[in-house]
Amino acid sequence: MYESYYGLNSKPFQLTPDPEFFFASKLHKRAMSYLQYGLSQGEGFIVITGDIGTGKTTIANSLLDNIEADIYAAQIVTPKLSPDEVIKMVASKFSIDTQGKTKTDLLESLREFLEHLAATGKRALLLVDEAQNLPLETIEELRMLSNFQHAGKPLLQSFLLGQAELQPILRAPNMEQFRQRIVASCHLAPLNIEETCAYIQYRLEHAGCQRTDLFTDTAFDAIFEFTKGVPRKINTLMDRVLLFGFLEELESFNVDNVKSVIEEVQEEMFTPEADVTLEPVDKQTANSENVAQSTREAGEPPHITPNGNVVQDTKYYKDMLEELVDALDDAIKHKVKLTQYIDKLLKKKYQTYVRLKNEDDK
Repeated sequence: MYESYYGLNSKPFQLTPDPEFFFASKLHKRAMSYLQYGLSQGEGFIVITGDIGTGKTTIANSLLDNIEADIYAAQIVTPKLSPDEVIKMVASKFSIDTQGKTKTDLLESLREFLEHLAATGKRALLLVDEAQNLPLETIEELRMLSNFQHAGKPLLQSFLLGQAELQPILRAPNMEQFRQRIVASCHLAPLNIEETCAYIQYRLEHAGCQRTDLFTDTAFDAIFEFTKGVPRKINTLMDRVLLFGFLEELESFNVDNVKSVIEEVQEEMFTPEADVTLEPVDKQTANSENVAQSTREAGEPPHITPNGNVVQDTKYYKDMLEELVDALDDAIKHKVKLTQYIDKLLKKKYQTYVRLKNEDDK
């Protein structure tokens, strides 16, 4: 809607990760270097962690977009898969028929497939996104897959990308063998204010914008203050800012324009009332102890598996689903409100256009 108005040839701030718009901050460059180093080594695990929206998937897509021809790559986005389920998914991603096969059958098929790749001078790469969702025993299953070797070289290499919760999982005492296979790791942090400005300008230029004065310095400050430098939040806000500018026929944006959009977004979205600081977790059992404590306070006995994981009561999940339904209902209402707001503005502009045209005809 606003692309032609601001001289753009594409949407610069879409939410879907696009390797064409990959912006390399200092930490993103480091993460990409680690991934490329890992590829050159041809063995071990590379682990990239980061908070929600910091660009982990964009990095993975950028890597896959520029991957060498001798690497057969597959990418999985993991829900909470069991060891058997992850083997089935990996086999499927490598185009192996999984219908009616046992785990033993699938492992044998995987081994044959990987050996065939090696015989043709190729090797396999597995990218596991959202890896923090995997149970310990499933991560251990991925480690076992790295034991497939030919002539002393691994047949499969894996990269794990996940949120910060992946770090304490990998620090667990029984993950020592996995940690010894990690050749490099990196944690992505949000952008600082200078990087935020550069990120916005880079995406605008990449989408065809020829201007460097579209936003004032104070407007950039307001954007950074609201988004905290998280790329996904920047994309969401900037898309709305440009739409607002188009509807209001703004040639540039000052701090008041940006704050007006921020106020609208805050009314429509679920923004926290206060900042919450998350302390790093050093032991895997910490989360289980916290959940167990909360269930004791609620009068519900916790169910703890032999691995120390807490299984919540059915009521816990039912309450979570009800909260999610309420949240989705509210989101739909906000979307309807926004659509009505845009429709009202467009009608107003059309009426003004008709009036001016009639006056010109007279």
